[in-house]
Formats: sequence, structure tokens, C-alpha cells
Amino acid sequence: MSKEVYITQTNCITPLGFDVQSNIEAIVRGDSGIQLHEDISLMPNTFYASIINDEKINNAFIKISADTKYTRLEKMMILALEPIIKNSGIELNSKTAFILSTTKGNVTALKNDSEESFNNAHLDVLAQNVAAFFGFKTQPIVVSNACVSGILAVSVAKRMIQSELYDNAFVVAGDEVSEFVLSGFNAFQAMSDLPCKPYSKNRTGVSLGEATAAVLVSAEAGNAKIKVIGDSSINDANHISGPSRTGEGLFRSIQNAMKEAKINSDQIDYISAHGTATPFNDEMEAIALNRLGLQNVPINSLKGFYGHTLGASGLLETVIAIESANQNMLFESKGFDEIGVSEAINIIEKNEEKNIEFFLKTASGFGGCNTAVIFEKVKKN
Repeated sequence: MSKEVYITQTNCITPLGFDVQSNIEAIVRGDSGIQLHEDISLMPNTFYASIINDEKINNAFIKISADTKYTRLEKMMILALEPIIKNSGIELNSKTAFILSTTKGNVTALKNDSEESFNNAHLDVLAQNVAAFFGFKTQPIVVSNACVSGILAVSVAKRMIQSELYDNAFVVAGDEVSEFVLSGFNAFQAMSDLPCKPYSKNRTGVSLGEATAAVLVSAEAGNAKIKVIGDSSINDANHISGPSRTGEGLFRSIQNAMKEAKINSDQIDYISAHGTATPFNDEMEAIALNRLGLQNVPINSLKGFYGHTLGASGLLETVIAIESANQNMLFESKGFDEIGVSEAINIIEKNEEKNIEFFLKTASGFGGCNTAVIFEKVKKN
């Protein structure tokens, strides 16, 4: 029998708040971090995005460190991790892993034409800088696989604990809104001219966002309320940016995760989906879910609250989904109006109470990557 794996602590840093509680309160109120921005250093025209105020980051960071050497993203990641590490009391020894997940990392360092800046843009340097702040003894593990990175990091942590390489893994995920990312999505003509509307008939593309999120994945149950019971990541190699039209990679990822979790489609109470609001992504997800008989399970995308936070999205949305399960509350899929995919799926249109025992988190990304993880609420004796 494989070792049981738990998520015992969570945290997130977003435009809606610098802890989980403030984020949940904002979601319940229906607040969104997506705002209209005018910043010619990022984009020549106005654009909608979910961006964290620099002053708030700096004010929060100075409470834990006076060191000025850290980049903006490093500060955000440290802020997400700090309370979890402090509250856990776990020794950062050879049995404690540190996993950093990101899509683009410190890509903004490339704006400066110097060898040092070029070096700082490397993902291993970002990971070493964050690890050194806390004094991790193990070599940092970097997970960077497009937009599945955040949830894939949970899979990696689970597998490493089950293989008994580690007893605990601190996982942090983060990305920021940068000129590089904005120009890339703009070149794809994938950016929405209004706040994004996942799964909606009138959706016109993504709104980008930034966030960091952190969790502690552990072999020790402690006061854990959530268990990680199944995972899979399949790459269908469909296209450099376009998802499979049949949802093949996502279909197989969910199918494998359900098989490991030993549950069927009728037992899943809630799906936290990727839902980027691009025409192809949302359609692909609807097809994959129907192929698995999951079309009636309540589903939401949190992109209407946070925008697409790239490598952070899968972990941030897991943190919020864990609160959904703990509070037995389904949160609305913000921005949704009228179904705009060819296969019927059960979009959550307003906050509602529901008993949640098992939930599924999915993500899909460029290059045909897909990840699915199934979680179970821990039953207390």
C-alpha cells in the first residue's frame, strides 16, 4: 500500500489579499483582481490584468526582512512561504524538499543588459535565492512546464514523499505580469479586451494575472484536512500552443488520476478547472469532461477573479479549492454568462453550499501538457 500524502498548510499572495482568509472573503463578495491598467512600460495600450500593488509587496516584505537584494517575484514567493514554514515547526533537513514552480520566473531581469541580470533570469538562481532565504538544506527542485507547473509541483511532491525520498515538501509557485508575458499573449491575439469570461459564449480570450501560492505537502497527517490521492500528467504533443481538439491529454490525465485514487466519476463532488476563456481551451476541457462522464459535476474557473497567473494558477486554485472543500462551499465561476462550449458542463453560477468529499484540479498548457490531481477531505474520527 502506498504512503498517504497530505496537504497540511496553505497560503497565497494575490491582488485580493496576502493570506487565504482575505482571498476567500473577497471571492465570497464577488471581488475581482482584474482591473484596467495603463502602463506603457508593459503595453502600449490599456489592458485588463490582475496585478499586485508594489507598495503592498514592499510593505509586507519589510516586516520579515530588511534585505533589498530580492526581486519582486522573489519577495512574493518568500511572503507566501514564510508563514507556512514558521507555523509548521518542521526542520529544514535532508528529508525536507523545496519545490519551486514557475513558468517565466525572473524574466524581467533580461531587461537589463548585463551578465548578472542574464544570470538572475535563470530559474535555478531564482530557486536558490528563495531557498537560501529560509536555509533549506536540500537542492531546490524546479518545476517549469508551462501553465501546468503549479499543480504538477503537487504531483512531484506527492511522488517524492511516496518514494520515501522526503517526509515533507514545501511547494511555492509564482509568476508575475511582465512585458514579456503580455506581448507573448498579445501576439497570439489571445488577450481579452474585457475581463475574461471562462466557458462563456462571448468570451474573447485571457486576462493575465500574477500571484504566488505555497503549500506544505507531508507524509504526516497532523491536523491535515486534505489528502492527495491520485495524480497524472500526460502530454499529448498536439501543438506548440493549441490544445488537442479531442482533449486527449486531459482525458487521460484525469482517467489515470481517478484510477490511482480508486474512485469513479460519480464520486467527484467538484472540479476546479483551468478555464482560461480562450475559445480552444474551454472547448477542449468540455469535450474531455464529457468523455469521462463528468459533465454534471459542478465546475468553476477562478480566472475571473485572478486572471491567468501562469505557473502559479494550478497551485493558487488548489489552495482556494481546498477552502471550498473545508467550508463545503462552491464558489461562482466569475464572468460566466451563457454557455459557449459545444458540450454541456455544469458551471457554478453562484456561491452555494455543497458537501465536498472528493475534488479534482486540472490544468493544461502550451506544448500539449495536462495535469490532473484528485484530493480527498480527511475524515476526522
